Amino acid sequence: VAQMAKMSEYIDVLIPRGGKSLKDFIAQNATVPIIMTGAGVCHIFVDESANLSEAVKIIKNAKTQRPSVCNAVECVLLHEGVAGKILPGLVREMPEVEFRVSEQLLGSCADMRDAANVKAAGESDFGAEFLDLVLAVRAVRDTQEAISFINAHSSGHSDAILSENYANVERFLNEVGSAVVYANASTRFSDGSEFGFGGEIGISTQKLHARGPMGVRELTTYKYVVRGNYQTR
Repeated sequence: VAQMAKMSEYIDVLIPRGGKSLKDFIAQNATVPIIMTGAGVCHIFVDESANLSEAVKIIKNAKTQRPSVCNAVECVLLHEGVAGKILPGLVREMPEVEFRVSEQLLGSCADMRDAANVKAAGESDFGAEFLDLVLAVRAVRDTQEAISFINAHSSGHSDAILSENYANVERFLNEVGSAVVYANASTRFSDGSEFGFGGEIGISTQKLHARGPMGVRELTTYKYVVRGNYQTR
């Protein structure tokens, strides 16, 4: 791999697939251009106006349907106006999930401390890719705080807002800088076949050039063919 990563005379692009150590090695040692299929630290923000029963269903799907994949949700942000209402429902609906809840939110939902699948979160739990039945949860004041938190802690993969407020939805979709942003849908849809791209090569968290789920089109190059009749400039 170390030799291949420097064979730029033969190889146009490398797409490392695998664990963090492989990706870090390629990023630090390759002279061949790379498309990085990054980690999936995905967030879901539940806004104050969200349909809470539907929000529980979406979060359950995004966490438990297949927890070991890059588009599974790893962190849920709850608007402080509804955090106390939705958190008990999430804990009941997902007894198999270990909830790592911020101390601030636990303080306002004291009854949650006794739940068998709830524990206090540490700062390292926010921004972590668990790839397991573990979910970090914290409260935020508003949409702006949610956007700022996600942009600071997300891996730029897939992030979602659950909301009935049009202005908040549009602000989130425009200001969260991830490859895929969702309104009122599960992050589990980030997938080449789900997007209609055919067999998936990877999900790129880069900004240039391939971004998001990648199919054949994202790896197709092009050339310009110019036909003349002795024109000069």
